[in-house]
Amino acid sequence: MKRTLIRNAVIVNEGRQAKGSVVIQGEKIAEVLADGQEPAQSCGEIIDAQGSYLLPGVIDGHVHFREPGLTHKADIFSESRAAAAGGVTSIMDMPNTSPQTITLEAWNEKTERMAQRSLVNYACYFGATQTNHTLFSQLDPHRVCGIKLFMGSSTGDMLVDRMDSLQHIFNGTDLLIAAHCEDQNIINRNTAACKERYSFGKSPDADLPLRHHPEIRSAEACYRSSELAVRLAQAANARLHILHITTGKELELFEDKPALEKKITAEVCIPHLLFTADDYQTLGARIKCNPAVKTEPNRTMLREALNSNRIDVIATDHAPHLPAEKEGGALKALSGIPVIQFSLVSMLELAEQGLFTIQKIVDKMCHTPAQIYRIRNRGYIRAGYQADLVIVKRRQTPVRIGPIYSKCNWSPLPENTTFRWEIEKTFINGHSVYANRQLDDTYRGQALHFR
Repeated sequence: MKRTLIRNAVIVNEGRQAKGSVVIQGEKIAEVLADGQEPAQSCGEIIDAQGSYLLPGVIDGHVHFREPGLTHKADIFSESRAAAAGGVTSIMDMPNTSPQTITLEAWNEKTERMAQRSLVNYACYFGATQTNHTLFSQLDPHRVCGIKLFMGSSTGDMLVDRMDSLQHIFNGTDLLIAAHCEDQNIINRNTAACKERYSFGKSPDADLPLRHHPEIRSAEACYRSSELAVRLAQAANARLHILHITTGKELELFEDKPALEKKITAEVCIPHLLFTADDYQTLGARIKCNPAVKTEPNRTMLREALNSNRIDVIATDHAPHLPAEKEGGALKALSGIPVIQFSLVSMLELAEQGLFTIQKIVDKMCHTPAQIYRIRNRGYIRAGYQADLVIVKRRQTPVRIGPIYSKCNWSPLPENTTFRWEIEKTFINGHSVYANRQLDDTYRGQALHFR
């Protein structure tokens, strides 16, 4: 069996960073060696990672790869290529495709597509509706990453807003419930008020400037829905993971303690850490997503919460649309941002600014997702774990990172963006899938398994 030695790297893992080496044997990590230690057996391939950092592969628990049914804008193959190029080795895909992943047949069919087309490891959510909670008991908890619950209307029209349905969902499963929380009644009222205020009340087809998107999908809409989800989860003693937190007010709902000690956890997404409402002026609909990018004070509080245990994980909400679908204003441009390829390097750039340590980034993008979702043998650099690894290097001269691999062929980042960090190599189950800006399109990832 092939043995590969990655030596002289700065290994970032479990809250520490230290120079050392890792031996890959087959698809697993065979040895983790301190600086100066030699492998127990000879290795056929040696990679000298002097000057580079070795991290666990990123686990992104929130992506929209658009297949089946929406493949004009993205598909499993194209977006998994973008993931691998960005150091993301495992993803969990959302159910708002066409058909929606809300039946056992649709879930099985989508998982089979993933097996055939994904370069990275994968799992699929099962989507909740007003009436399908009776199917939850038939789901395999070792294969289904969670129940996706839209408590706010977004792309795909899967809103669940009846109180009896919500209670059935929270009381109907031991699986993690991943919730998109925005109060639709508040959003509808805000939309009507904005149209009236800006003299668009008489035109049902009127649009609004993009700067009003965070006014429509307001902090109040987010907080009211998140607060309801927390109350329902507490009453049912359910596992709840609230997705893409955007406001400082919502942070009051979460405890500042390790994720393993909590049943209610929180996610923040890359766009809400990078951008503020002021950026609508220059980036326009490129940063339009649901929930909306909000004000500078909210972004500051989200960043601060990451340095505590109040926010548990970083994800992307990677959601490609064609450029033509992003045309328009607050009401007509589609919401969603393709960002997975640049998620890790973007976070490393924030570390350059002193906002986070690299250890904190690894904790929130690798370790804690594995804990919350109970993923078997991934998310850490440990002997016996799957060899999902990323080598990153800090450059003296900032560089523009490669081609854009997402099918939609754009990113929300300004055109002149450069990075001081670069993904050098991505290993998935011990296989070098991305190296020297080249992808091995022949490799296929594995299904994630959950404890």
